[in-house]
Amino acid sequence: MKDITEILKGIKNSGELEKAFPALFNPNAIPLELSKTRKLTADEIEKLKTQGNSTENWNNILVTEDFTPDNIRNSRFMGMCILGKFSAKEIEVDDNLTLSPGIYNSTLKDSTIGNDVAIYNCGLISNYTIGTRTALLKNGLIHCTGSRKFGNGIEITIGNETGGREVLSFAELNIELAEIIATNRANPKLLKDYEEFIKEYGEHFNSGRGVISCDAKLIGNDRIVDVLIGRGTIIKSSTLVENCSILSSPEEYVSITNGAYIKNACIQWGCSIDTMAIVEDSVLTEHSHVERHGKVTHSIIGPNTGIAEGEVTSSLVGPFVGFHHQSLLISAIWPEGKGNVGYGANVGSNHTSKAPDQEILCGEGTFFGLGVNIKFPTDFSNAPYSIIATGVSALPQRVEFPFSLINTPSNLFPGVSPAYNEIFPGWVLSDNIFTVRRNEGKYKKRNKAKRSRFVFEVFRPEIVDRMIEARKKLLEIEEKKEIYLDRDIKGLGKNYLQEKNRVKAIDTYTFYIHYYALKGLNSAIEEAISKGQKISEETIYNYEVEEVTEKPVTLAYWEHQKTILKMEKLTDKTLKENLLKLLEMEEQIAENTQKSKEKDDRRGRRIINDYAETHVPAQDDPFVVETWEEYKKLKERVYTYGILS
Repeated sequence: MKDITEILKGIKNSGELEKAFPALFNPNAIPLELSKTRKLTADEIEKLKTQGNSTENWNNILVTEDFTPDNIRNSRFMGMCILGKFSAKEIEVDDNLTLSPGIYNSTLKDSTIGNDVAIYNCGLISNYTIGTRTALLKNGLIHCTGSRKFGNGIEITIGNETGGREVLSFAELNIELAEIIATNRANPKLLKDYEEFIKEYGEHFNSGRGVISCDAKLIGNDRIVDVLIGRGTIIKSSTLVENCSILSSPEEYVSITNGAYIKNACIQWGCSIDTMAIVEDSVLTEHSHVERHGKVTHSIIGPNTGIAEGEVTSSLVGPFVGFHHQSLLISAIWPEGKGNVGYGANVGSNHTSKAPDQEILCGEGTFFGLGVNIKFPTDFSNAPYSIIATGVSALPQRVEFPFSLINTPSNLFPGVSPAYNEIFPGWVLSDNIFTVRRNEGKYKKRNKAKRSRFVFEVFRPEIVDRMIEARKKLLEIEEKKEIYLDRDIKGLGKNYLQEKNRVKAIDTYTFYIHYYALKGLNSAIEEAISKGQKISEETIYNYEVEEVTEKPVTLAYWEHQKTILKMEKLTDKTLKENLLKLLEMEEQIAENTQKSKEKDDRRGRRIINDYAETHVPAQDDPFVVETWEEYKKLKERVYTYGILS
């Protein structure tokens, strides 16, 4: 477990909160121009009156030195208000809509209005500081009650809905930290340190005044109450935004639009909440989105993850999860993310009729197919990149075989419950490698997050170690059988495994364990050659990397790969033999990548007459082409070493 002290220290020193809301740290920071103010002159008061403005006490209105009243009409001022100047430079408010700065047909109470702000037709703006060049048009209520939270310190019930894994929210919460807090409940010191941090963090919000930072645009909203709104935020036609902190910037602005409902939440840079979406008692980390009636409650959503139409409740959902249709995810601990929830999936049978106190631990890259029904408790955390096939109804279980397919049973066997499914360990590698290879590139291209760091390589130490452990379980059987259950091989869960698929899985795991190690060997050779070192079995198999370089990146795993080379007796072979084997494996992976895509082509052509006219054939698929190119480049590089000649 990573030291929580270092994580919290990094957040404290990031300066992100101060950049988003300078007024929380310096009352005069937004807007700076209002640090020097004066009372209205008699002439200014008279002009304001003739322009339809009113107040109970004109002495309670303070203005900047260069203030002019020309752009304030038909508005009501209550309590103490501070007004900046309004220039003639127009603000772009919406597509093909610009407004001149000023205050028109609106009511303001106890608020500070920065320079060049445009306020048109707003019902009531109360107890807010509004930054430069912000536009507010046709809003109902914008009000701060004197809150000291703004969505921070909310107890988010992750996993077990009856309690036990609560994570306190704050504006800069990330998935790594949330996972530590949610999964280390037996560490009272850690939990106390976190609570103390939240208490200290909350001191930034003691002003009791709402903030709308510069360049924000608020258009046609019903109610905005107790919200800190970061720079460049767009809130348009929302139903409710209440008790929230919104971290935003003009470059990574938050967009809340079209009937969105948000309450008790922290929203980070680049997020989008759209089209009647609901977010409540939750944290959306950077560049995640909820849309098309999606519902997120008591959850923490990771970077680049999208929730649409379905429901997520009491879940910690990591990065790059696709959730685009009507489906359900409840009480899930899924910090690694990178998976998918298909249409109609019910990952939410957490209620035993006694209490909703059950949960699921998902593995990295888990794919829940169409209409699956996952009963709790379930643990797939040690089965990364596994697929739960369409229509599967899965009993409570623990599965520990990476890259597996869990499918409906192909046959009924004596002594095997008809409720059991069939498991194919390693199937994703042997029969669907296209998906694995494609995902690596897909996530790199789709990543927009700037503050979170991701490992995109699928084949890395923690994944390969799980493959090694899975292979060991498959090898160490007491006797060969036609059918194996969990009592025969631990980690099969409530599924059966056929002998032919056990043998195939051993071969598949071995292939990719060796492939991973040989990729590292190739990188070590490249590194040694670049440094002018002698190339031999003795020097390379014992090669020490003094400092991990950026290229090749796989050298970051070299010590682990070197251990596997020795464990798998690959060091008994010559460098030439191992390099030839690597090239054969790379070619086979390219062939399998194309073949796995060709399966779709053959099936599609059998079913749909014009399939070929509407789909790119497998050999021309951009990713298949890229995979073959990678093989050719590797082959060219390897032959330059002089080892194969």
